[in-house]
Amino acid sequence: MPVHRLREDPRRGAPGRAAAGAVVSTEAGTRVTTQAPPAGRIGDSPLRPDGTLKVTGEFAYASDLWHDDMVWGVTVRSPHPHARIRGIDITAALTVPGVSAVLTADDVPGENAYGLEHADQPVLASEFVRYEGEPVALVAADHPETARRAAARIVVDYEVLPAVTDPRRAMDADAPAVHHPGNLVRHLHLERGEQAPTAPVVVSLDFEVGMQDQAFLGPESGLAVPAEDGGVDLYVATQWLHVDQRQICLALGMPPEKVRLTLAGVGGAFGGREDLSVHVHACLLALRTGKPVKMSYSREESFFGHVHRHPAWMTYEFGAERDGTLVYAKARVLLDGGAYASSTAAVVGNAGTLGLGPYRFPSVTVDAYGVYTNNPPCGAMRGFGCVQAAFAHEALMDELADAVGLDRVAIRQKNGMREGDLNITGQVIDSAAPVAELLQIVRDMPMPPEADTSDIRAMPGAVGNTTHGEGVRRGVGYSVTYKNVGFSEGFDDYSTARVRLEMTGGEAVATVHTAAAEVGQGLITVEQQICRTELGVERVVVHPKDTAVGSGGSTSASRQTYVTGGAVKAACEAVRATVLDRASMSLGRPAGELRLDGEKIVGASGEVLTGLADVLGDGAVEETAEYRHRPTHAIDPATGQGDAHVQFAFSAHRAVVDVDVELGLVKVVALDTAQDVGKAINPDAVVGQIHGGSAQGMGLALMEEIVVTDGHVRNPSFTDYLIPTILDMPPMKVEVLEYADPHAPYGVRGVGEPPTISSGPAVAAAVRDACGAPLRRVPIRPEHITGT
Repeated sequence: MPVHRLREDPRRGAPGRAAAGAVVSTEAGTRVTTQAPPAGRIGDSPLRPDGTLKVTGEFAYASDLWHDDMVWGVTVRSPHPHARIRGIDITAALTVPGVSAVLTADDVPGENAYGLEHADQPVLASEFVRYEGEPVALVAADHPETARRAAARIVVDYEVLPAVTDPRRAMDADAPAVHHPGNLVRHLHLERGEQAPTAPVVVSLDFEVGMQDQAFLGPESGLAVPAEDGGVDLYVATQWLHVDQRQICLALGMPPEKVRLTLAGVGGAFGGREDLSVHVHACLLALRTGKPVKMSYSREESFFGHVHRHPAWMTYEFGAERDGTLVYAKARVLLDGGAYASSTAAVVGNAGTLGLGPYRFPSVTVDAYGVYTNNPPCGAMRGFGCVQAAFAHEALMDELADAVGLDRVAIRQKNGMREGDLNITGQVIDSAAPVAELLQIVRDMPMPPEADTSDIRAMPGAVGNTTHGEGVRRGVGYSVTYKNVGFSEGFDDYSTARVRLEMTGGEAVATVHTAAAEVGQGLITVEQQICRTELGVERVVVHPKDTAVGSGGSTSASRQTYVTGGAVKAACEAVRATVLDRASMSLGRPAGELRLDGEKIVGASGEVLTGLADVLGDGAVEETAEYRHRPTHAIDPATGQGDAHVQFAFSAHRAVVDVDVELGLVKVVALDTAQDVGKAINPDAVVGQIHGGSAQGMGLALMEEIVVTDGHVRNPSFTDYLIPTILDMPPMKVEVLEYADPHAPYGVRGVGEPPTISSGPAVAAAVRDACGAPLRRVPIRPEHITGT
């Protein structure tokens, strides 16, 4: 799908550059031809170096890791949501031929605890298990089947305890404590403006969002190799190498220099790889056996082995004037964090500070809670708290539009944020906020043709022959949302890049080294594009991602192009400055009069003065840079006010659906979108991110849910946990705005998360429009539509 690009923000302009091969005039009147720039600079769409390998099945994922002398590790997991461990008998497992190690909590040499924000999760449960699937013991053997047979022989004596599985009950003062002193992970209170507001028009609703899984296609896998220095080298699919390293070091009781991580091929992430999975377990087994240990989860185990999106229970109320102007908002958001904290506190922060959407409210009161339960742990997933809230605030905007007699697009345009507005934490929106424009773009896109009821393939239910169009109604829904980019509330969010420039085989080669994880989003290509742009070299090599360089932060929060891109840009600028300083010394000219143009050093008039090879010789120039975006600040604990976020990204969707209102079946006919990306570093990749994010939002609206009953997961497989396929995704029209953020490198805004936030509410709105039912829960099930 081509990207339809709008003109860049006319208020700010954009630096241009001469076209390849352009003829320019110098002050002396001579004419020179500039060197054609390398292909794949900023704004181009070069092919991804991993793209062909992935589509042909040749890419090496973490599950493909192999070592000639390796053994296999497996995990013994609790079948109970809550129980006391009275004893573990490993005797029978040790007698299985081929078994080389069986480990329990007593074998953890360091701290038996880890966690992203709070170290509250045991490496191996010792006294209690707090959710179904919690790791209890490890086995290593010479074959995976041998390891599994041995694991089945381990006898764990459990005393089953009552489980707290209703997060609303977990809030009660007399509820059993999942952790001491209580079940509250975080309460965020936010207030601004009058706190006893009234309005002539009041609308309210309750809304529930189910538990969504990241459903990445590559299950968790890693290979731990014991090293001669007594340490360990871990090759693993992850999102955040250095935070993984920190947690592993604590569990192993080792310094960072003895625990080295290298990124293995990642088959998707979406937040589910921010927390540890096989990491410590593989390292423990490798150090105990003295052999490389591979661990690779099955699909079912993957559902138990990573965090999920928080289920949410929300109550919202909006007050408005009779013309639809918003007066106040009240909201209560409750998130089920499951058995351990993971990133629940930060998700609560987003759900609270961004939970009313991109609208202007003179008065707000928001309370957001995250609680512990004995359900599966929940943490980061694409959209991070904003997804859940968006379903509520967008449904309520539709209610308000109907109450005051306004069009559902017009009500949003009337109240949408504009540049210079304050959001609900009092932070100034100090770059573009094109809410009204995005909505107008999607509204003006051509509508799909009416359904052909003579073609059963065009009907909801498709070739299942479930309907012939007699109960089919069409609906249209709109949504506009916004998302913070980068980490918030005062977190020290930075990235490190090392860039080396040298001559190899008569050709200039730039090598870029960061620890920023490539999880499928195209970061490797972005790093190459930045190096080509800043240094003018064609050949750019991306060093394997590992902990031998400073932290790149997490590949989450739509931050890597912004923050790691900023670090690569800064390192390239330092390399260029060093090259020009060297050239200045040899040429006897001020460095300020020189510039690097491809593999040439040219003067102010464009004349070639010397070659890059002459400046570098047999040596190299290498520079390391850290990049930090402008600071964020902790919010006031009493009022929730403060400059919590660094940047905001806006998106809008229009969904068109056909609904069989008698059978409750839905066909998404179109899912069109517009998004402001600041600057499309790689336009094709931007559109790919928007397509993928929209699919995940649509999935949550209609089909994706981990069903948990009394703490037990009922559908840990892709047979019963449904995700959209190519047959479910409709055609998409994508319009990209490039309103540069003046505070960001190249003006970029994060791209990956906004489409997941605005797509789902648009689909839900379209289904409501078609069937007339309020539909206050997602995913929407057939019985919700039919009322049966």
